[in-house]
Amino acid sequence: MILLVHMMFGSAMGYLAFLTTGNWILGVFVALLSHYFLDFFPHIEYIESMKKAVEIVRSTSHEKYKVLVMVVADFFLPFIIMFLMFGSHAWTLYLFALAAAFPDSLTALMQLWPNKFLLWHQKIHGEIIHYLTKQKNFPLFWKVFTQAAAFVIGIIILGGKN
Repeated sequence: MILLVHMMFGSAMGYLAFLTTGNWILGVFVALLSHYFLDFFPHIEYIESMKKAVEIVRSTSHEKYKVLVMVVADFFLPFIIMFLMFGSHAWTLYLFALAAAFPDSLTALMQLWPNKFLLWHQKIHGEIIHYLTKQKNFPLFWKVFTQAAAFVIGIIILGGKN
């Protein structure tokens, strides 16, 4: 799933947890868990394999710059959207967004510097949680629909913050 969706949905889920408890640490934890929740659903990723991403980054081709721009834009777009919606005072939303993106950061780190913890996380995240989406050939419609729905849900919840 693309980072934009993880980060917007995670911010919304973290915000709901924070709103109901007043505890921003719980909000961070809920935002983190939202990443794994969303990955159970069919989805597309702009790079289907982290190995392919690492190969592109290590290559000398110009393809790596396109991928780098795509990932950087995907990472910063949620912050831009939240800034436009709420201004710079919504620091907890930014924190929740970072927490929601964290599992994919661990996946990228595992490809670059594998160790026991990162390999364990990859087994849970990449093999168990993504199992259904990797084993079934879902139609493209459902892969896009789940991401669009999660994004819209996130925007609706965050929009109620105003």
